[in-house]
Amino acid sequence: MDKKLKRRILKRLNIIKGQVEGLRNMIENERYCVDILIQASAIKSAISSIERDVLENHLKTHVIEQIKNKKEKKAVEELIKIYKLKK
Repeated sequence: MDKKLKRRILKRLNIIKGQVEGLRNMIENERYCVDILIQASAIKSAISSIERDVLENHLKTHVIEQIKNKKEKKAVEELIKIYKLKK
């Protein structure tokens, strides 16, 4: 992972950390359910954004390297493993 991507992801994680703390406070203070759901949705969206960036980086670096080294099967198996965990 290059330094620019790493910095961007770490920055996003710090924002997510604040969002999660805000969500916790909202629940503790019994805020309106819709407000809580909006905050939770924003957190999920931010995490999905990180996932997309890491996956893109993985495809552009590691998977390409595996293909060059004739390890296509391993690359495909890793991707299948990742997405089976999400079911």
